[in-house]
Amino acid sequence: MLSNFNKLVLVIFSTLCFSFHSEAQSQPERFIDASLGFGYSFPFDEVDIMGSGFYAEGEYVLRYSKWIDFRPYAGLILATSNDSDAQLAQFGFKSTAQAFMVGGKVRLTFPIPWIAPYLEGGLGASLGSFETITPFTNVKKSGLTPHIPISIGLKIGRKHRFDFSFSYYFHPSAEQFTGSAAFGFSFPLSQNQTKKV
Repeated sequence: MLSNFNKLVLVIFSTLCFSFHSEAQSQPERFIDASLGFGYSFPFDEVDIMGSGFYAEGEYVLRYSKWIDFRPYAGLILATSNDSDAQLAQFGFKSTAQAFMVGGKVRLTFPIPWIAPYLEGGLGASLGSFETITPFTNVKKSGLTPHIPISIGLKIGRKHRFDFSFSYYFHPSAEQFTGSAAFGFSFPLSQNQTKKV
């Protein structure tokens, strides 16, 4: 059964999807964005424990204006603990994440030529496993869990096809957040958009 929080995430996500489609006055431009980079995992506790590894994400972009677009996404985070600190390894402290993530984000872009900064926020869910073991926390979580994505970044280039971002995914039930430093590329889905962008 879904928890109350999961139900709330589902209702808000559905409302966002339908409101964007119903309020659009013209057909939105469509793109595919792909990002690859370094993935990280950190506990909510203020301790020097982290995991690192790989991050990848794909987004289906519905651009309603130069300022705002809606982004359903699917991604993968694989972060394991670094055992180089013998003391941390001795006590079994770790922050790990191996999960597939889906959800929706809204991006607000400041359309400055060549370098356009942006902010993103949304709701999503992760399917996988998380371990957060610190002096103050001992959580092992697997299955479907909610997360909250937040990103900042820069769209780069004459047509803003490239991007560099820092993304964070807060996993309250695992008492950790995952993050990434990633490079991305945007693919327009029609020839008309290629000329416009």
